[in-house]
Amino acid sequence: MLRTTKIQTLSLPPEMVEQIEKLAKEENMTKSELFREALREYLRGKRWEKIREYGARKAAKLGIKEDDVERLIDEYRSEKQQK
Repeated sequence: MLRTTKIQTLSLPPEMVEQIEKLAKEENMTKSELFREALREYLRGKRWEKIREYGARKAAKLGIKEDDVERLIDEYRSEKQQK
């Protein structure tokens, strides 16, 4: 049978290990499940960070302020509905 996961080694301070073990038990998860979920959330956050940075660069290039974004989206949607 072919494994669909790979084993990784991780070094953590003892206090953190205690917290992780307690949290895993509270969440009714294995430590592996807890780590996978935590890493998924971290990676998701990084993707959104890159998207926000891209948007900020584009907005700066176009001279758009963050406060303008919602208004521009509403205007665009109104124009699309009128067509």
